[in-house]
Amino acid sequence: MEGRDLLVKLSNNFGISGSEYKLHGILEEYFKDVTDETRIGKLGDFAAIKKGTSNGQFKIMISAHADEVGLIVTDINDRGFIHFANVSGVDAKTLPAQEVIIYGKKEVYGVIGAKPPHVLTPEDMKQAIKMEDMVIDTGMNKEEVSEFVSVGDFITPKRECANLIGDFITGKSFDDRASIAAMYECAKELQNLKHTADVYFVSSTQEERGSMGARVMTHEINPDIGIAIDVTFGDKYAHPDITAECGKHAEITIGGNIHPELSEMLIKVADDYNIPYVLDVAAGGTGTDARVIQTARDGIATLLVSIPIKYMHTSTETLSYKDVKRIGRLLALFIASIKDWGDVYNA
Repeated sequence: MEGRDLLVKLSNNFGISGSEYKLHGILEEYFKDVTDETRIGKLGDFAAIKKGTSNGQFKIMISAHADEVGLIVTDINDRGFIHFANVSGVDAKTLPAQEVIIYGKKEVYGVIGAKPPHVLTPEDMKQAIKMEDMVIDTGMNKEEVSEFVSVGDFITPKRECANLIGDFITGKSFDDRASIAAMYECAKELQNLKHTADVYFVSSTQEERGSMGARVMTHEINPDIGIAIDVTFGDKYAHPDITAECGKHAEITIGGNIHPELSEMLIKVADDYNIPYVLDVAAGGTGTDARVIQTARDGIATLLVSIPIKYMHTSTETLSYKDVKRIGRLLALFIASIKDWGDVYNA
């Protein structure tokens, strides 16, 4: 099976923080053929284990979060319009005129209404619409919509992936399901490589709400090495501090949250196999699962690699699948290069 197809299926499906379990069927379908065992964690995390030759004495955990940003129903007013709030960081300015799906007793379709420009005052035209002033119109009155929708129901944009030119693809929730696809590419590569470590591919939960899933899974697995995969800003023209660019390279993070010997080894593998990358210097925490992995139990040697994407936390996140594949290959070659824990300190 193709990793790109996995990304499309994950993106087109629903899994806001707290409901990632809805993706388990897709994850099981793909990972069962490239790993030896799958399991479900208590917070709904999914793990697939590919065994190495160490008989469980050496473990590497790769984590990519499954949850997506989204919305939640807060009220249904007398006209049947649905009020909502942010879950985990949707870019509010992209919401007006979006089609949405409300996951109630059944899937209910609606649109986020916006006043037409013809009736706006000049002052209104200068102002961004606040989320608390937006509503969802389903075409039903309050009595009708209340049969299917309740306060607390989740909402996502009604969006399916679309292919762009070349290897580019756009859709929702690439943050961070593109990284799950990278884990799948890594597992496929490892089928052709000998590796010592047992490799745990973890689809973690609630990263957008504080990385709770990665925290508990790291505690349970207790790996020797932890690797977080996430997305990074991939349009270097959007801000002078952005160095990554979609379709050109992977991003490898260095800094206080990152194990120095491991990062040197990872960079050497990238250089040896001509895998293009840029370095990201993180002076403090990275805002990813890497932080909670690093500080679990008595400390875990941790790496962070990232896939460049554009338009993060919108429903049209965009990336080049080349970057997903190159990160999968880079991590597989890195894992195969480490024979035991002593290799790290002899780098």
